[in-house]
Amino acid sequence: MALLDVEDLSVRFGGLVPLDRLSFTVEAGEICALIGPNGAGKTTFFNVVSRVHTPTEGRIVFDGHDLLRLPGHRITRLGITRTFQNLALFPGLSVLDNVMVGAHSRSRGGFVTSAIRLPPVPSEERRVRSDAVELLGLLDIAHLADHPAGGLPYGTLKRVEMARALAATPKLLMLDEPASGLTHGEVGELGDLIRQLRDRFDLTVLLVEHHMNMVMSISEKIVVMDFGRKIAEGRPAEVAADPAVIEAYLGVTT
Repeated sequence: MALLDVEDLSVRFGGLVPLDRLSFTVEAGEICALIGPNGAGKTTFFNVVSRVHTPTEGRIVFDGHDLLRLPGHRITRLGITRTFQNLALFPGLSVLDNVMVGAHSRSRGGFVTSAIRLPPVPSEERRVRSDAVELLGLLDIAHLADHPAGGLPYGTLKRVEMARALAATPKLLMLDEPASGLTHGEVGELGDLIRQLRDRFDLTVLLVEHHMNMVMSISEKIVVMDFGRKIAEGRPAEVAADPAVIEAYLGVTT
C-alpha cells in the first residue's frame, strides 16, 4: 500500500480551481517530484496536506489515516513535515533554537510542565538539543548553531529550515522549491543532500521544484500538473518524453 494516496482532490476558490480531481500515489521511501508551470496548483496541494486549505472534494490517505479528518496540529505528529517556498524561520532566534522548534511536535512536556521546568523537561530538552546539533552537523552548518538566523545567506537558511523539518522525525518530508535562489553549485549539492537524508532517515520525499536537472537526477517518480490537473506521471525519462508535458512547458507539440 502506498504511503500517500491522493484521490480525486479538488479545491475551488469561487471561480478559481487550483486543484482539479488530482490523483496520484507516493510509495514509502520514494523521492517523488511534483512539477508544473507556475500556477499549476503544486503549493496549493502542499497547503491541503498541511491542512491550511480544505478541499472541495476528494481524499488524502497517509499511512492508513484519512488526513482530511484530522486537524492541522495533528499532521506533524502523524509524521509529515514541510519546508516553505518563502522561508518561515524566526530571524531573532539562533540557528539551533530554530531547529529545536521543529521538535515540539514530539515533545512529551506540555505548556505548564515546560514553563515551570518539571520533569521530564530538563532531560528532554537535552535530548532535543543534542538531536538538533547532530542535524546541523549533517547539513554542514553546526558552526552557525549560536548565530541568529537573521542575516545569514539564503542558501544557508534553506538548510536551517530543512534541519527544522527533520527535527520532527518525519516519515514524509515535503520540500517546496528548496533550490530556489541557490547557485548552480548549491543546487547540485542540495540534490545529493536530499538523497543522503532520504537514505539516512528512511524518509519519503515529496518535492516541488523548478530546477529540472535536479528533479530528473534525484526523483524516482514525477507527477506533472497543469492548471490543477495531472497531465503525466511516471519515471523521469517517461515524463520527459511525454508530448503533454512538452506542450505544457514549451507551448509546442511533437
